[in-house]
Amino acid sequence: MKCMYCGSLESKVIDSRQSEDGTSIRRRRECMACGKRFTTYETIETTPILVIKANGNRQPFDANKLKSGIIKACEKRPVPIWKIDKLVEDIQKSVYNSLEQEVSTKKIGEMVMEGLKELDEVAYVRFASVYRQFKDISTFMKELKKMQKGDEEK
Repeated sequence: MKCMYCGSLESKVIDSRQSEDGTSIRRRRECMACGKRFTTYETIETTPILVIKANGNRQPFDANKLKSGIIKACEKRPVPIWKIDKLVEDIQKSVYNSLEQEVSTKKIGEMVMEGLKELDEVAYVRFASVYRQFKDISTFMKELKKMQKGDEEK
């Protein structure tokens, strides 16, 4: 690691600590040439994932945006936050493990719907009504009937 004071490439690590959230390692270093100390951080390099919107626009994948949408669907429902966090984490892992640099909102929406179906049926229907843009009561009823059919098969 290049010393920020003298430019020397020789330094030794004095102390290493993991960050509180576990996403980086803080290293305290001492330059072998000038003796001054400095701090470096080591993090995992991630490939940015772009989300392709329905209109063709692309924007960076944002797990916080995903989480806020799921929280809205689960509002006033008995769904603990740790289950929402787990669902977001599972979807995020799936997106990054696909090894694709672009993912459609359709694919993400289907993953959310699949997860919400297991978490809470009311939250699932709320999300589906926005995601699938139910135009009237008949499309809403079709979705409910599909759910009932699925429950009967179990």
